[in-house]
Amino acid sequence: MGRKSNPNHANHSHADGHSHDHDHSHSRGHLHGPGHSHNHGKNANKQALKLSFFIITAYMIVEAIGGFITNSLALISDAGHMFSDATALGLSYAAMALGERKASEFKTFGYKRFEVLAAFINGLTLIGISLYIFWEAYRRFSEPPEVMSSGMIIIASIGLLVNIIAAYILMKGDRSENLNIRSAFLHVIGDLLGSVGAIAAALLIMFFGWDLADPIASVLVAILIIISAYRVTRDSIHILMEGAPSHIHVAEVRVRLGSIPNVIEVHDLHIWAISSDIPSLSCHIVVNDMQSGTMVMKEAKKILEDQFKIKHTTIQIDTPETECDIEDH
Repeated sequence: MGRKSNPNHANHSHADGHSHDHDHSHSRGHLHGPGHSHNHGKNANKQALKLSFFIITAYMIVEAIGGFITNSLALISDAGHMFSDATALGLSYAAMALGERKASEFKTFGYKRFEVLAAFINGLTLIGISLYIFWEAYRRFSEPPEVMSSGMIIIASIGLLVNIIAAYILMKGDRSENLNIRSAFLHVIGDLLGSVGAIAAALLIMFFGWDLADPIASVLVAILIIISAYRVTRDSIHILMEGAPSHIHVAEVRVRLGSIPNVIEVHDLHIWAISSDIPSLSCHIVVNDMQSGTMVMKEAKKILEDQFKIKHTTIQIDTPETECDIEDH
């Protein structure tokens, strides 16, 4: 049909607008809405990330030293995971702080997408950590080294307590919508389970002299890490590739907008996410006549916000005549 729309620059879709300047204020009116409505949640998320970062970083040093002293791969792998936790939390905090910077002429969406990039880096970090643990465990299966089980169980127990505290702090954040909080929470949960595995391994070594329990526990930790890494990496790639948010069905949005009175057609419909908690939409709506444009615009905005929770929208109203003009050009 010769129609083109660039979802990355949604605010440019009005450039070919035809006598509907009155619609611009409607379509842009919600541009800053998500920022205001999420301010309280974002501040809580930032505080949760900052506090968790300091707790995890402090204990990571203790566990790493303890792992080398006791010669426990389970503790060393747990410390490695805690290092990735600290990196993840630090990146996530920096991402949220950067995300609050205002948009500029060169970065028209601001720095909100950096949150997704940080989650992607977190996922890759987790994959690297897990691969190292698998390799080290493989070496230890052939020659299980002697492990100081008493020191191991003390350090792992303290690690479990630290991770429970960090997980509780992050649970108060908005895990359902914010990808960074979810990725950080997954890091800590994986680490918490790693501490449980290290405690179990220490008990088996202490009471049964089963040194293989140490590399087995570390492999279980690595499996948990790689599962969470896959999920976070997959979700962040989906956002970076401008994929539609999983909870929004594009076909359903098209049908609902098409059911508005006086609407002939909905096309060039794009739904993506600027960051994990800011879904965006751009589209063209063809109406019977421009007189009904304002009513259609208001109804479309209401449907998108109430039924699909999409506040950041750019909608162009067209008529069959203006569509023909566009195609002629």
